[in-house]
Amino acid sequence: MFVEERMYLLYPGKVQEYFSIYENEGMPTQLKHLPHMVGYYFTEVGVQNLVVHMWAYDDLNQRDRCRAAMQADPAWKAYTARIRPLIVSQETRIMKPAPFFKARLERMLSAK
Repeated sequence: MFVEERMYLLYPGKVQEYFSIYENEGMPTQLKHLPHMVGYYFTEVGVQNLVVHMWAYDDLNQRDRCRAAMQADPAWKAYTARIRPLIVSQETRIMKPAPFFKARLERMLSAK
């Protein structure tokens, strides 16, 4: 199991606009293609205008397949064209859960 953490630094004052576009256009497409949304957050303290979201995958091959399908989706292409002007920078990390957390993460992801 792997968790991908994606961090977007947005232009000042653009978080709510980003969330509005994401909720209506991006999230439905992502949920159609990606297996597990672990979380979606924005900073309250620290670096401002930072959006962080996390996605879990069984393995990196699954991640590659899911992201390729999503990126080929015309709805995703339209969405990314709308949000790209709001983003200053992006950072992505791929992380493995600690041995003592893996079973807990799997239980969390199986809860509906």
